[in-house]
Amino acid sequence: MQTRTIRTKNLFTKNKITAHTHTIDTKGNRSLNIEDVTLEEIAQEILSLYKDKKYVEIKNIFEEINPADIATVFEEFSEEQSILLFRLLPKEEAADTFVELDSETQEAMIRAFSDNELKEVIDELYLDDTVDIIEEMPATIVKRILKNTDSQTRASINTLLKYPEDSAGSIMTPEFVDLKTNTTVEDAFKRIRRTGVDKETVYTCYVTDASRHLIGVTTVKELLLHDYDDKIEELMETNVIYVNTHDDKEEAAKLFGKYNFLALPVVDMEQRLVGIITVDDAIDVIEEENTEDIHKMNAIVRNTEKPYLKIGIFETWKSRIPWLMLLMVSATFTGMIITAFESKLSALIILTSFIPMLMDTGGNSGGQASATIIRALSLDEVDFEDIFKILWKEVRVGFVCGLSLAVVNFVKVLLIDKLLLGTDGITLKVDLVISLTLVIEIIFAKAVGCSLPVFAKKLKFDPAVMASPFITTIVDAISLLVYFGLATAILHI
Repeated sequence: MQTRTIRTKNLFTKNKITAHTHTIDTKGNRSLNIEDVTLEEIAQEILSLYKDKKYVEIKNIFEEINPADIATVFEEFSEEQSILLFRLLPKEEAADTFVELDSETQEAMIRAFSDNELKEVIDELYLDDTVDIIEEMPATIVKRILKNTDSQTRASINTLLKYPEDSAGSIMTPEFVDLKTNTTVEDAFKRIRRTGVDKETVYTCYVTDASRHLIGVTTVKELLLHDYDDKIEELMETNVIYVNTHDDKEEAAKLFGKYNFLALPVVDMEQRLVGIITVDDAIDVIEEENTEDIHKMNAIVRNTEKPYLKIGIFETWKSRIPWLMLLMVSATFTGMIITAFESKLSALIILTSFIPMLMDTGGNSGGQASATIIRALSLDEVDFEDIFKILWKEVRVGFVCGLSLAVVNFVKVLLIDKLLLGTDGITLKVDLVISLTLVIEIIFAKAVGCSLPVFAKKLKFDPAVMASPFITTIVDAISLLVYFGLATAILHI
């Protein structure tokens, strides 16, 4: 008896997939049970069937799996194997799976497709998904894709491609359900049934006039709750929230979280409805922007959308070396400060051993403040007008944090460094210099860390650029100046 485990679509838990387990006997009869199974186990099952050339069994498994999970399973196979498996998918499911694949696999498949196969896939895709694929493909592939689309689709694709990369227009789809004010609920349902099959969403319907100006919005829920004879103008919401085609796509994506939208209308300069942004595209934008911010905050130039393991060594080098080079050069300033106080350090060598701790603490303090403010800026919780409130708060936080660390450090240096370890050169005055430096440098670090991102946004720069690596370099220099200044004043060296 052969047993295999496959997942029913859309049933999944955090770490495992709730699956139907089919037990197949020698006569082909099945019994059905429920259990948990991972995608890795599904991939192994498919691999085993693939080796035995049991393609019908593989096709049956695919019929039970969500397209996003099929794409994940494909990652376990070579390009040649993935192409063969892809051809086992039903036409609609094949298109949904194709969208979920990474760009390299998509390109390999397109090269392997016949023109007829390519046309079948493209015809099943929503326009915004087609545009996303085209933007990732080389010119030869783009030319072939466009060759296998009809003239109307090509015109729509070219229109979407003309919008700036970071604009709302670049992520919208022109496939939506529109209604007129004098349409009855009954006629609205007829229109949804007739045209909805080609629309990305049918739940939210938009009301336009004869010139396609956006004048209202309604939902299928509202339609269901009204009589068939009621007119759309009687139940539509006229206070419509929308974005312009040239508005920033990140700002558009934020509206989904604020208003719990499933779709957001996009209008042109003349307030004509030209498309909608759906929640799945908004999630993609948020994920992309968060990834970009994380890279910037860690001094990495993000220049590809490929998964980590598929990025080559040279590409990774190119993304990291610019900031590393800049930060290395900027670190020259800290070296110059240490050199300037070289004679004072030689007079009291023990001061040198505490430099790494002071610099690290200052950098970490500044990084905390910058991360908090960058996040607040991205959520529109603060803006440039709040700069003095932010500074006053962070200075007070810096004082409390600095004082706490200074007290602990003062006791630690005396008890551990001096008494327990017997380190030479530690005196009460040396301990005082170190502890006072902590208080002052942390106050400065918090002030620098919170203010630079705010000023960066005011100057139309990405606040994430002013994150930890950049701020750490500035704070390091400040820490050394404070440290040597206090040492000179208190220790008279």
